[in-house]
Amino acid sequence: MTAATHSPLFPYVPDTPDAVLEGLDPEQREVATSLHGPVCVLAGAGTGKTRAITHRIAYGVRAGILQPSSVLAVTFTNRAAGEMRGRLRQLGATGVQARTFHSAALRQLQYFWPKAIGGSLPRIVDRKAQLVADAAAASRIRLDRGELRDVTAEIEWSKVTQTTPADYPLAAAKAGREAPRSPAEIAQLYTAYEDVKRDRGVIDFEDVLLLTVAVLQDRHDIADQVRAQYQHFVVDEYQDVSPLQQRLLELWLGERDSLCVVGDASQTIYSFTGATPDHLLDFRVRHPSATVVKLVRDYRSTPQVVHLANGLLAQARGRAADHRLELVSQRDPGPEPVFTEYTDEPAEAEGAARRIRELLDSGVPASEIAVLFRTNSQSESYEQALADAGVPYQLRGAERFFDRPEVRKAGIALRGAARFGGNDSLLDDTVDLPSQVRAVLSGEGWTSQPPAGSGAVRERWESLAALANLAQDFAAARPGATLADLVAELDERASAQHAPTVQGVTLASLHSAKGLEWDVVFLVGVAEGMMPITYARTDEQIEEERRLLYVGITRARERLHVSWALSRSPGPRPNRRPSRFLDGLRPGTGTAVGRTGSGTAGGVERGFAGATRAVPRRTQRTPARCRVCGRTLTEAGEMKLMRCEDCPSDMDEALYERLHEWREDQAQRSGQPAFCVFTDKTLMAIAEAAPTGPVELARIPGVLTRKLDRYGADVLAICAGQDPTAGAEDD
Repeated sequence: MTAATHSPLFPYVPDTPDAVLEGLDPEQREVATSLHGPVCVLAGAGTGKTRAITHRIAYGVRAGILQPSSVLAVTFTNRAAGEMRGRLRQLGATGVQARTFHSAALRQLQYFWPKAIGGSLPRIVDRKAQLVADAAAASRIRLDRGELRDVTAEIEWSKVTQTTPADYPLAAAKAGREAPRSPAEIAQLYTAYEDVKRDRGVIDFEDVLLLTVAVLQDRHDIADQVRAQYQHFVVDEYQDVSPLQQRLLELWLGERDSLCVVGDASQTIYSFTGATPDHLLDFRVRHPSATVVKLVRDYRSTPQVVHLANGLLAQARGRAADHRLELVSQRDPGPEPVFTEYTDEPAEAEGAARRIRELLDSGVPASEIAVLFRTNSQSESYEQALADAGVPYQLRGAERFFDRPEVRKAGIALRGAARFGGNDSLLDDTVDLPSQVRAVLSGEGWTSQPPAGSGAVRERWESLAALANLAQDFAAARPGATLADLVAELDERASAQHAPTVQGVTLASLHSAKGLEWDVVFLVGVAEGMMPITYARTDEQIEEERRLLYVGITRARERLHVSWALSRSPGPRPNRRPSRFLDGLRPGTGTAVGRTGSGTAGGVERGFAGATRAVPRRTQRTPARCRVCGRTLTEAGEMKLMRCEDCPSDMDEALYERLHEWREDQAQRSGQPAFCVFTDKTLMAIAEAAPTGPVELARIPGVLTRKLDRYGADVLAICAGQDPTAGAEDD
């Protein structure tokens, strides 16, 4: 074995189950060895969650506890699923299914459609905007380009939250959605859109999940067949699960509890698509016997970056903030984050490009630098500034590496050379595998030196250069490997979407940067109106913007540059100020007013059953069911009430009013929003249950141990008809 074999690109494959566990920290090892019953992993940014869950699967497979074909690991992007497959392959756990929710559902739907419905599955439309435009024309409603995009998003949200057209107006109002047209018009367009699809015999992306749910609900024989196939489930990024995805997961599981979920409520940034952290935060409520493991050892970022990230969340409010994780950096100290103010946006872009040019000249690889912004529209000025500075870049969100035309052509050329290389004059003077690959790639336009400037020519060169570098690493890891071996490696990587690194500074929106990391990160445009974005008005929306900035900060390993501009263009009087999120964090703004040090520490919490714990919650492992009609509950609000929204309530109205008044008083005293004391649903649940003691009160979802300790005495006094302030006044 050479030292290169242990590189991140081609790591050593463990030869025993115990070897799989080597190098894991105590909490990661707990995740890897907790293979029975429900497991919830609360994993902060950079704490090695993917490492923990892939080693968990690999350990279970290598130890003979899990059958590879019985494991289904689901996540949210093809890139994440590909990375998971690649890591499992490197750990010797082949045969495990690692897919997105949609990919897993589509595979099942295609297989069972002839049996459940008959015929072949309808064609899936790649883009629904044209269908929405046709639906608008049929409804005689004119939509401009922006409205067309927003109406399409509203239809997508409705489907993943299982909202019908008739229910849209009420559901949108309850969710605080700001629709581009009147709710009645959206409902009309939604109905027309479904009619257009039906008339043309097509389905959309969300229909894949909806139809899979419908088949599994209606055909118990098919559901049993799926459950016989998959015995163990792992869900990554669980904070991003939508109600529809949660319902599909429940149908996959049935009455079993062999489930491991991983997530971080502080990285919930997709609520506009229907994602909600409630399923993650309520996991222990639905599964009282669950083992909860908290990962807080941050291996990605320096203490300086971690301190800034912790400080940002220390000022957060809301339910996700109540469960935030206090990260602890495991790295050596690095430079302090740099905060820079510019007069206008062009100056900010030029300043970032100038600093990046200096970093490149000092030896920092371009692939280890990223520029992150709030909206895609901000990228243009940075593309121009980087091009002017002679800095190569790549736009995040472009087509996948192995789908690029130049990569596909290079793959065909390499495959041909591997098969007929003995008769190829290109290979006459080559002495080893890397030189063979460079010779083949030279016929596709690769040169030893990059072309000047940027644009499409430079991007093609970067793709071919990535293949040349991969060949170099492959040869170092496997001495004696042939061109045919490399082609086989490329085929496996293409299947797993495990792309090699492309040299170039990454330009990406904060949303698309989720799950990635770089040595150096430039967070640009961190000004009011952009961060938080102008249309974020409610407390919940503002807090999601804060979490988005947190995601951006935690992408940086070593150096972080935060900047903002006082005006959009040169000349006008400055009308912007730095983001409120930086108050108390950047130099000269005092000390952050927050809850630094009050975050959740790492460790393991064991599940409990029945009365073995002084303050138990629900003890059944089966899904929560309505106590009135018996229907399975999936909405967090319904699970708090333990009944459907539409089922009759036996709430004590007078008690609810007293609790409501008390909550308002508590909120004013503490200077926080009322919902941070207790949500409306929790107050309703308390008023319906009218608990007489702490054990009964603790059984109500939403009454966490911390809140029980802080507010329990007052709530029980109110439920008993007493004045909770009497004791305080007497004191």
